Amino acid sequence: MYEMNLTLDLPFDAALEKVRKTLMDNHLGIVSDVDVQAIFKNKMDKSVPAYHIYGACNPKLADRVISAEPNAGTLLPCNFIMREEGDKTVVSFMDPVPVLGLSQSSEVHAVAAEAKRMIETVIAQLKSD
Repeated sequence: MYEMNLTLDLPFDAALEKVRKTLMDNHLGIVSDVDVQAIFKNKMDKSVPAYHIYGACNPKLADRVISAEPNAGTLLPCNFIMREEGDKTVVSFMDPVPVLGLSQSSEVHAVAAEAKRMIETVIAQLKSD
């Protein structure tokens, strides 16, 4: 599987605040934000519910990947999406193991396993709140 997901019983903005805080509590930050909803509206005049693609990063893990294999930066950061589904928000995290598994480096594979554990912790905390 390429992703791990959950549904939060929160509207999008409240879910984003909760996800952002939980990521920060686990040493992950949001380093990029692609507002798909705005892009579709501006480029195609198509209205869709809130949908964002975020990049989550832990700089120390990213440094280990890039130091081990400089071109593996193309596989970073760990992306996740948040999308509005009625009055709830779906959050789906990319599984870093299959993505970073494209590398031949054992260090990159070790980072992938560590990043996956971090994301699993984030998901568990989001589910328990």
